Amino acid sequence: MAKLYHVPLSPFCRKVRLSLAEKKIECELIEERYWEKDPDFLRRNPAGKVPVLKLDALTMAESSAICEYIEEKYPDPVLMPKSPEARYEVRRLVSWFDDKFHSEVTSKLLYERVNKKVMGLGFPDSTNVKAGAKAIKYHLDYMTWLLDRRRWLAGDAMTLADFAAAAHFSALDYISDVDWTRSETVKDWYAKIKSRPAFRGILADQVPGFPPPAHYADLDF
Repeated sequence: MAKLYHVPLSPFCRKVRLSLAEKKIECELIEERYWEKDPDFLRRNPAGKVPVLKLDALTMAESSAICEYIEEKYPDPVLMPKSPEARYEVRRLVSWFDDKFHSEVTSKLLYERVNKKVMGLGFPDSTNVKAGAKAIKYHLDYMTWLLDRRRWLAGDAMTLADFAAAAHFSALDYISDVDWTRSETVKDWYAKIKSRPAFRGILADQVPGFPPPAHYADLDF
């Protein structure tokens, strides 16, 4: 069985979990306190980051590289389109969420509210929290613009771009940091994607000291 060294609320780990679950690849989840720099974990990934996936006798790091490996090795169901142009758009949006959205929103909200406490790094920085709360509005508006023109974020079929976005939004929704009233379009997209069987494990997550809101696992909000 595959093994995934992860942190439950990490959007990068969640993206990998969603890819594995969508393709029905069974995986043992192992929580890793990567910030403690355990020597055994650093041997698995000298970068000292999660996720790390052990699959097919390989030990792999970096979420996007892992997801593309999974896609190439286990192509059914498809999460990357066939044409180079469509694949570019998926990769562009995965990068958007894992880079820009993460920098402007996830790191300002999730990391300040949760990670600092878990890692013993003190209290949230209110300036960062306010900046993240402001920035997420822009991203919701951009997603609305995309979804008004497409069935899914990158086109007419669900792709890895949707899983990348949903990984971030699900982690933020766990701490009630998404204003779903801002966009019915994005809310409908999220309701559709979190209703997939692949999302069940994500919705069952429980982080000690941080209980999720009542709507978190509700498929109808």
